[in-house]
Amino acid sequence: MARISPFTLSARRYDMYLKRSARTSRGALHKKMTYFLCLESQGKVYWGEAGVFPNLSPEAGPDFEQKLNDLITEANTNQQLPKASEYQHLPSVAFALEQIDLGFSHARHAGKHRFCTYDTSFNQLKRGIPINGLIWMGDATFMQEQIDNKLAQGFSCLKMKIGAIDWAKEIELLKGIRSRYSAEALTLRVDANGAFEPGDALSKLEELSRLDIHSIEQPIRQGQWESMARLCKQSPIPIALDEELIGITKLKDKKDLLHTIQPHYLIFKPTLLGGIEACEEWIGLAKPLSIDYWPTSALESNLGLHAIAQWAGHLNLSIPQGLGTGGMYVDNITTPLEINGEELWLRDALYWNSQQFDTIYASPSL
Repeated sequence: MARISPFTLSARRYDMYLKRSARTSRGALHKKMTYFLCLESQGKVYWGEAGVFPNLSPEAGPDFEQKLNDLITEANTNQQLPKASEYQHLPSVAFALEQIDLGFSHARHAGKHRFCTYDTSFNQLKRGIPINGLIWMGDATFMQEQIDNKLAQGFSCLKMKIGAIDWAKEIELLKGIRSRYSAEALTLRVDANGAFEPGDALSKLEELSRLDIHSIEQPIRQGQWESMARLCKQSPIPIALDEELIGITKLKDKKDLLHTIQPHYLIFKPTLLGGIEACEEWIGLAKPLSIDYWPTSALESNLGLHAIAQWAGHLNLSIPQGLGTGGMYVDNITTPLEINGEELWLRDALYWNSQQFDTIYASPSL
């Protein structure tokens, strides 16, 4: 943790509205609650994003803003930026604190505003990050439109949200893709967000396996370790844990989860898991067990997405990752991120829309 003094820490709420509601098996999302932590020191402002999901984020609740204000008051009084490890009960806040610290330690951006940065070939504009094309839930027509658009853009890996519409229709969509593209030409991932019941999950996984599915994320609801462990042993397609990792913060509990369930993959969302350091602790436990992994964004603004992309560039994985440009929002922040084909690129590490950040910073704090 960098030593930053003197400073003033504050927070702004910035709700973002989706162009079209994002549907998962947990329901529809129309807007995203976002909080920007801003640390001002010596004329510079260091930014971190904390995104909160109702009914999913451990910190979501009516007292979240009070807890955030208590943290800010203590930090300003003590003139010490809290460590992310001290706020694992507020995982999105822990991630925001990390972003500020990394911005202070490594930022090379010109101007007043500073952001999370790693010294990588991605940040040097030399390489892109391979990503999957995400297909959101909706009616069959909407999902088919997304599939056609992603394939036209050149994606060779698609991830499809399943579990919210009729199962037979979802299977038909997947069959339609597979009839046009072999598994060698197109990788298909699916994400159930815990939609299946333990009693019928295996039969659905067997049906999916006939379509050469690469992997499925969170087939059943989290917290059912024994049922998930049986599925991982019996499933004909690899299972990735996603929501299962949320709220597991103690090292012993992480070890117990991995040894009990023995998944094939782990999905890391820093916003929901307590930041980058917390995710890297998971990685340290997963590697000896030959459990693979990849990072994924969780509907962050382009600011939070930039931080995750910086970390993904540092990991330097060849497997497609779950990142995008946040194009589903009507009021996202402008950043240098862009998609070229099936890769996420940083086009100019020094270009940020300073006026946009000036406006947000000038808005009332909590």
